[in-house]
Amino acid sequence: MQISNPDKVLFPEDGITKADLAAYYEHVAAAMLPWLRDRPVAMVRYPDGLRGEGIMQKNVPRYFPGWIRSVDVPKQGGTVRHVVCDRADTLVYLAGQACIEIHAFLSRVGRLQEPDQLIFDLDPPEGAPFADVVSVATRLHSLLEDELGLTPFVKTTGGHGLHVHVPLSPADDFDAARDFALRVARTLADRNPDLATTEQRRANRGGRVYLDVMRNAYAQLAVAPYSVRARPGAPVATPLDWAELDDPALRPGMFTIRAVPDRGDPWAPMRRRRFGLSRARRAVARMAA
Repeated sequence: MQISNPDKVLFPEDGITKADLAAYYEHVAAAMLPWLRDRPVAMVRYPDGLRGEGIMQKNVPRYFPGWIRSVDVPKQGGTVRHVVCDRADTLVYLAGQACIEIHAFLSRVGRLQEPDQLIFDLDPPEGAPFADVVSVATRLHSLLEDELGLTPFVKTTGGHGLHVHVPLSPADDFDAARDFALRVARTLADRNPDLATTEQRRANRGGRVYLDVMRNAYAQLAVAPYSVRARPGAPVATPLDWAELDDPALRPGMFTIRAVPDRGDPWAPMRRRRFGLSRARRAVARMAA
């Protein structure tokens, strides 16, 4: 595929060019595409590199070629036409448009109102040790799997936190899924009041890790697995095996565009692990009672 201006530097501190970005996305396509297939995405583009302005773009530009799949997503008062990444060529083309980050829906085309994933965004306060985030993630893993019978998966965000994803059978709508996620988050925060919180106001979090469940809503987005982040070093949102959290050397920025491609895919089992929330919803209600 022809990429315009392939030598344009997007990450000036690291010398990473548009061609490097395209080569990365081509290399990880086999691992990345299963987590993007049939999901509308938003593009975070940096036409002038990280020293320029970033653009969060949802609507497909008119000049995009016709072979790139897109879908109309209903919104209040109209629709938004989103790209759907189902080909390696699409990832490469987006990189050629200086699209560094790819953010995806938690639901799929045909069932946009019914999520097939829950997400818990573990957001640490500035300056908090990463060990606090790991501790919260580990306890959330235990609550979800051992007590609620669900199978969670974890990834770095490319920032300072972690995302915990729970695969679902798409049966509940987003309101029901978000309500369940909030109950789980409150249960965990009540058990660990010095470590975790569901308080949305930063001033009231008291140095604790914020359990953010607000992405569990219609048309909300989460950074896609294997997406590069628009930050110095070109960190990557990287799926992890839970055992990796036991490594004291684990750091959120250690997985980069140059370090990720040959790791394999710890999330591969997710394709076979999907559950409804009925039983887990009753269980967390009993905990709250």
